[in-house]
Formats: sequence, structure tokens, C-alpha cells
Amino acid sequence: MAEVGPTQPNLAVPPSADPDVILESFTEWTLGLGIELYPAQEDALLEVVSGNNLILSTPTGTGKSLVAIGAHLLALARGERSVYTAPIKALVSEKFFALVETFGAENVGMMTGDSSVNPDAPIVCCTAEVLANLVLRRGSGIDIRQVVMDEFHYYGDPERGWAWQVPLLTLERAQFVLMSATLGDVADLARDLTRRTSRETGQVTGVERPVPLTYHYETSPIHETVDELLHTDRAPVYVVHFSQAQAMERAQAMTSQKIVSKEQKARIAEHIGDFRFTTAFGKSLSRLVRAGIGVHHAGMLPKYRRLVEQLAQAGLLPVICGTDTLGVGINVPIRTVLFTALTKYDGTRMRQLNAREFHQIAGRAGRAGFDTAGTVIVQAPEHETLNIKALDKAGDDPKKRRKIIRKKAPDGFVSWGRGSLDRLIVAEPETLTGHMQMTSAILINVIARGGDVFENVRRLVFDNHESPARQRELARRALSIYRTLKDADIVEVRDDSIRLTVDLPANFALNQPLSPFALAAFELCDPESPRFALDIISIIEATLDNPRAVLSQQAFMAKGEAVAEMKAEGIEYEQRMELLEEITWPMPLAELLEHTFQTFRESQPWIADFELAPKSVVRDMFERAMSFAEFVRFYQLVRTEGVVLRYLSDAYRTIRQLVPESLMTEELADIVAWLGELVRQVDSSLFDEWDQLVNPDAAAHRAGADATPPTPSRLTTQTRAFRVLVRNELFRRVQLAAREDYEALEACDPARAFTADDWRASLDAYFDDHDEILTGSNARGPKLLLVDEGKASWSVRQIIDDPAGDHDWGISATVDLAASDESGQAQVTVTAVDRL
Repeated sequence: MAEVGPTQPNLAVPPSADPDVILESFTEWTLGLGIELYPAQEDALLEVVSGNNLILSTPTGTGKSLVAIGAHLLALARGERSVYTAPIKALVSEKFFALVETFGAENVGMMTGDSSVNPDAPIVCCTAEVLANLVLRRGSGIDIRQVVMDEFHYYGDPERGWAWQVPLLTLERAQFVLMSATLGDVADLARDLTRRTSRETGQVTGVERPVPLTYHYETSPIHETVDELLHTDRAPVYVVHFSQAQAMERAQAMTSQKIVSKEQKARIAEHIGDFRFTTAFGKSLSRLVRAGIGVHHAGMLPKYRRLVEQLAQAGLLPVICGTDTLGVGINVPIRTVLFTALTKYDGTRMRQLNAREFHQIAGRAGRAGFDTAGTVIVQAPEHETLNIKALDKAGDDPKKRRKIIRKKAPDGFVSWGRGSLDRLIVAEPETLTGHMQMTSAILINVIARGGDVFENVRRLVFDNHESPARQRELARRALSIYRTLKDADIVEVRDDSIRLTVDLPANFALNQPLSPFALAAFELCDPESPRFALDIISIIEATLDNPRAVLSQQAFMAKGEAVAEMKAEGIEYEQRMELLEEITWPMPLAELLEHTFQTFRESQPWIADFELAPKSVVRDMFERAMSFAEFVRFYQLVRTEGVVLRYLSDAYRTIRQLVPESLMTEELADIVAWLGELVRQVDSSLFDEWDQLVNPDAAAHRAGADATPPTPSRLTTQTRAFRVLVRNELFRRVQLAAREDYEALEACDPARAFTADDWRASLDAYFDDHDEILTGSNARGPKLLLVDEGKASWSVRQIIDDPAGDHDWGISATVDLAASDESGQAQVTVTAVDRL
């Protein structure tokens, strides 16, 4: 076994910077863990301790993580600062915890843009963009002498690749360790690194896998393929799909197969224990994992993904249906990778996998130290499988074979087959192509650095890894941005030097880039307005990244409602289609914010690199008085509920960090408390993760990561947040009452204690007194909720906002505190709707 285990003794820094001493100390540590280094690891470590750069392109399972630890040890022994980068925050966080275990919390820090822990530590984990922006701002004089870049194939990403290139262009005194399983030809890159850093660049590539792979093209139906794998000791099987929906559908289809025995089911149930499957997706997942079938994709709640990983690591899930996210360092043990297709939609078109994508996924098969071989299977297209089955059924009878009506490929099918697999098996990963960019943020960071700005920009533009044509394009772009900044008096030329005329935030381009705009836009809101709190929320939401899955469903629902209304109004089809083009997801304050944004951009033109994105997710959920489960169900987001929760978590942290105390009204504080508790109750692992980051030396942090995700704290102990949850439950009944939706009102109470007939009779009496029930901002205010707090239950009364303002009617209810804690939601039972 060549990877670091979950628990280990701290790696002591040797007392000498002598390469032999460092290597000996490291080898002794690995042997103490029961790890014997592979020859490729030894070769790589020799390059590193010799002071050379290293390009490490070896298959998955060859221990690249261990080489990275050795590199960090070298930097520590030399008293130098080192940086580890990864493409996504989750991997940065995972590596942060692993390095804390290895070197101790005092030696490791983390920066991901939206969080910072011990940033001055000698070892810092960060995203590639964070490092790139730091380097642009401080130049080659920055105190970094070693850079370990994991998943370096992201260098070739058209949108993000610039962040992997900038450090290579700028850090002339640093030692680089570039790692990936799929780099392709790196000869030119190695020569360029040597030229820039004056260090030799060692290449450890093309190493034979310690666990060899066998490849197969399978034409039997996929359920038969899985059965064969299970009965020939080739599980765990990861069934790869290229959409979340397909992964879930496949998992559900497999429940008809016998995946595990009764004894295995009992072990799964024991491991799950009292873990709470609180959402609709969770209920489905509970049924699947108890049958030995896992699901794994980015749209799941973090606690569900972690549970699946833990069950898999315990050897309890013979089959996992997931997406190709396993190609980016997902920690799931796999013996067999089963591709359901060799094509994917890349956001623009349907296309075949390239060699890098195929090998990145296929390389996950076979576990070093556990498996002697790994298996990669590509399932034939369904129409090919059906045709082969029909031919087999016909046998050798020529008449029967002639009568077969062959299944055709579905419309839009991108062809692939056995030949595609054969080509990919032998294909080397494509040579990485650079994607340098020039943006306002990049140029401003370089100008802020000072020194010879012209020469620094010239080197970025012309001494990079781009083609001459692309370099000329970057030069034109830089000149255009410079002119814009100069016209706006953001930069000036004084004494033949270019300098900024404004002070930049300390973390410019590292944190939320639109935060300064949000702070300025808060001044547009009237603190006396009943919508003040929600308008502050809308401003912040406009600065957050779009959760596309949520917004597309909001737009779909809005268009559906609009069509129904237009049909009722008799609007003709052609006009309806024109009007529908203008309907999108809700965008509160959009016109005002866009106008303000244009004005703001004139004084701070670097903001032009970013787009304002008005939307309403937090606000929509609050105004509809919905719980998380209700919101997910209403917008049909069951498969992507993890996207919803991650957005809510980001919104919560941004509000907490950004809104000044002077603007934190009681109602806004209520909303913040409600949002935080909502996230915590749905999946407390997001807050557990944050707490662990802030307190990395806590003894329990690893136990928490490896144990079954814990049950969140009692809901009712968070009194402010719980009051808001109760208020939302009652206001939702007010909204339904205003629409006279009696069946829905009855369904709100699980016990059906107050029936639809009770609601109808009570509201008939109300409407004898008043024409309507108001549902505006005043109607949902805290002043209209009366609460009598008891130890076991609360007695509450929601005053109905009537047009006359008499406030003489209300909804009386009880709140069961124990049931609320058990469910993670306020359990409200209506007892009466009557006049005061």
C-alpha cells in the first residue's frame, strides 16, 4: 500500500537540511506506517531533495500524495514556505486536514478565497486561483519557495487554466512539483520550467501501474454485466454515468437484483445506525444503500456523499452508481470501473470522451495494497446490445435473421463502440494547451505590485506558453484595459511609473469580488421600509454565483404559471410564445441594481470582469415560508438538493461576513438565524467542516470526518431561529388561507387535527367580516405572532392582517418541542381559527 492512511504519527522535521538526512527521515516515517516506497516514488523524491523541479505523471494509485508530503518536509527542513494547490475547495480542505495530521496544526494553513485558516503557516493549502492572484499582486519576491500543484491537468482548462500558468511564469525562485495521472507530453513544459527557474526539471512519467488494468467491451445487458462482476469477485463496481439523473435511475433499476446477502444488509444497517435521512432524496438513498447500492454525485448533500464514501470504504457497497466526479480525487475504493457510455455533454455539445478524460476515470480501478488487478469495462450502446441479443435469439436460422428489425441509434446519438475503446486504451493524454488570460483584475494586481509595471505586464503577455497570435491578442486586451483604467482615473503615470490612484482591499480578487459593490448598494435600502431586510438579502444574492439548477427550475415554474394565466386571459399562441421569452427566474431589485452597478463600474472598472447576477433563492424560500424539503419538492430539485444547500450555506456565510452591525435589524438578524439553523438541520456537516477549519488542532476533527455524519444539535435550543421557523409555518397557513386552499391547509398538519372542513367553516366566518387576507410584508412581521413559551410546548397565535387593520382574527396553534427536535422542523398543530 503506497498511500497515507487515515491515522498516522506526526512526521518530525529532521534537524538538518541535508538531502540524505531528509530522505532517510522520510523513509523511516513511511516504514513506520507499513509503507514501502515504489521505485517511481523514490525517483521522484530524489529529484525533489536534489533541488530539481518535478513533473510527476504517474497512474492513479502510485502514491503521488506521498511524494507531495516528502516535498513539504523538504521545504520545512530548509526553513522555506511551501504551497499546495488543488482545483476545487473540497480537495483543498481534504488535503489541509491530511497535512495537519502529518505535520501538526501549527505548520499548516489554508486559503480558499472564502475562508482563511492560519494563512502565515509554513505550509499553505489553497486553490490555484488564490495562489495566482497572490503571485500577481506580490510578484517573484513573494515568500514562497516551493509549489506543489495537484491535478495539474487543469492547466489545460479553457476557463481556469490561466491560474495554473501564472505561478510558472512568475515564481522564478520556486521549486515546482507538478502532479497528475494524465499529463501527456510535457517535454516543452519541462524545458520552459528549467529556463525560468534555473533548476533542472525531472520527469517521472509513464510508470507501470502497481495494479494493472484489463479492459473489456461488454455487449450483454448492463444488469447481466453487473451480476457477472459480483459473482467473479470484481466488486466494488463504480458504474459511471454522465448525468446525475442517469446515475439515480440506474441505481433504482438495480434494486431488483440481489446485490448483498442478509448478513451484509445487517452490517450496513449497523453502520448506518441512527443516521438521519431527512430529505426526499435521502429516503430513496436509504433504501438503496441498505440494498448495497450507493449513489455518488455532486448534486447530493455532503452528508449523503460522505455516508456513501464511508460505507464503500468499509466494504459494504458492492455497487456505486455515480457521475464522472470520481475522476477528481474522490476517495472511494473501486475494483472495477464500468462506463455506461463513451460520450458526454460538455455544456456545448455531445462528444466522445478524450483520452485524458477516459484515463482519468479508468485509472480509479484497482486499489493499491488491496487489489492485484483492476477492471475497466465499457458497456456497448443499448441499441447495439438489443440487436446482438435479437441475433443470438435467431440463432443460425437465416430466415429468422432476415426478419429481424434492427434497432437504430436514438436521434442525436454520437456514435461510439468497440473501436472507440480500443483507440482510447492506447491513446496518450492530449498535450496540455495553455489558456492565459488578461483581465482587469490581473492587470490591477500587477500595477498594485509596483516596480516596472510595463516590463511585468510585457512578460505576462509575451513570455508565456501561448502562440504568437494569442500573445498579440492578449497585448491588445491589456492595452484596452489600461486605457479604460486611465480614463477612469484609476491609474496614473507619474515620474515615468504607472501606479494606482485608489487603495485596493487586502484580499482583492481572493474573496467575493463583488462584495465592495454590495456594501455600496446597501445604501440604496431604506431601514424604515418593511422590505429592508429582504432587500439586503437580495443585494447579497446578486453577488453570489448562480446555482443554475435552481434558477432553471424557477424559470420553468414561472413560465408554466404564466402560460396558465395567459390561456385564461385568451392570449393567442404566437403572442404567448413572445411573452414567454421575457420570463425568467425571480430577480428582485434587478433594474435598480443593474443601474447602480453601471455607475459603480465607472469608478472601479475592474468590476467589469464580473457579472452581477440578481436572483432570489434565500428570499424566495423565506417569502414562500417554505422549509428546505418543501422548497426542493416545489421546484423539483430532489436530485440536486446539494446544490441548493451549498448555495444557502454560501449565502449565510456571506451575509454574516458582509453586513455591518449598523444594518443588522431585528428582522434581518431573524432571517440570518433562520438561514443558519436551516442549513445546520439539513446537513450539519457544512458547519462541522467550518468548525474543523477554524480549529484544525481539535482532537476530534478526524474522528468526525471518518465517523457517520452526526445528528445536528437540538433545533429548539436556537430560540431566535426556532421562532422564525414557527412564524414561517404559521405564515404559510396564512398564505394558503388567503387562496382558500383547504385541502393544502389540512395537509400541513400531519395529525389532520384541523380538517379541511374546519378551515372552510372558520374562514367563511372570517370572510363575513373581511374581504380578504393580506399576505404582504406587514402580514408576516414578528409583531403579528404571539408566543407563550412552555417547557414541552409553545402556544402560539398568528394574527391575520385584514384590510381594515382590525387584527381581530387569528390562527391558534401548539408547537411540540420534542417532535420539532426529532424532525428538525417546527411541528405546528392548528387548534382554532377564530375572532379574538
